[in-house]
Amino acid sequence: MTTFADKVIDFFHDLEFTGSLPPGISVMNPMRENENVFESASRFYRKYYSDNRPRRIILGINPGRFGAGATGIPFTDTIRMKEKCGLTPAGIRTYETSSVFIYDMIDSYGGPEKFYGDYFISSVSPLGFTKTNQNGKALNYNYYDSRELTEAVYEFAVGSIKKQLEFGIDNTTAFCLGTGKNFSFLSKLNAGYRFFGRIIPLEHPRFIMQYRAKQKESFIMAYLETLRTEKS
Repeated sequence: MTTFADKVIDFFHDLEFTGSLPPGISVMNPMRENENVFESASRFYRKYYSDNRPRRIILGINPGRFGAGATGIPFTDTIRMKEKCGLTPAGIRTYETSSVFIYDMIDSYGGPEKFYGDYFISSVSPLGFTKTNQNGKALNYNYYDSRELTEAVYEFAVGSIKKQLEFGIDNTTAFCLGTGKNFSFLSKLNAGYRFFGRIIPLEHPRFIMQYRAKQKESFIMAYLETLRTEKS
C-alpha cells in the first residue's frame, strides 16, 4: 500500500524547476544536488509519515540554505534533525534560527511524532533560490523578492500545490507562514484555484526570531492555539 511518505518521497525525487529564471538567480534543489540529503530526508518522511492519515498543510515561502536547503526538510536544520528527529545528514552541520522556533513549538505541541502526525510542512515554492552578491557569495533569495522571479515561479507553485494535495492533505484549512507577501501571494493563488477552504496566516519564524525574540514564547502559544483550535 502506498503511504503518505511514499508520495512525498516520489514528489521530491521528481521535483525540478524547468522555467526560465531572471539573470543572477539560481535554483536550489538539495534533493538532486546531494544524494545524502535525499537519503536522510527519505528516512525522515518514512519515520513520521509511513501511514495514510490525513494532515493539514503549513506552507512557508521557499527553502533556505541552512534549513531545507541542507536537510531537505522545511524549517529543519541539521542540528534539529539530529537532536529532535534522531537523524544525521552526512558531512554537513547547519544552524537556522527559524528551525529553533519551529522545533520549540513542536516540542510544546507534544513532540515530532505527534506534530508530524497532524501536519505536513512545505513551501509555496518547494525549491529555493539564491542570488550571488558582489563578493561572489550565494545568498537566500525569496520567490517574491522580484516581480520577475514571482512570475517565473507562478506555474511551478500552482503545480506543486496540486501534487502535494494528492499526498492526503486535508484541504479544509491551510496555514501560511508569513503574514505579508507570502500570505498575499498564496491567497491570490487560492482565489483562482480553490486549493483550500481557508488560509490562516501565522507570523513567520524568521521574523519572530529576528525582531521579536523576547516574545518567542507568546508566539509559540499563538501558534498552538491556532493549530489546536482549527484541528478540533
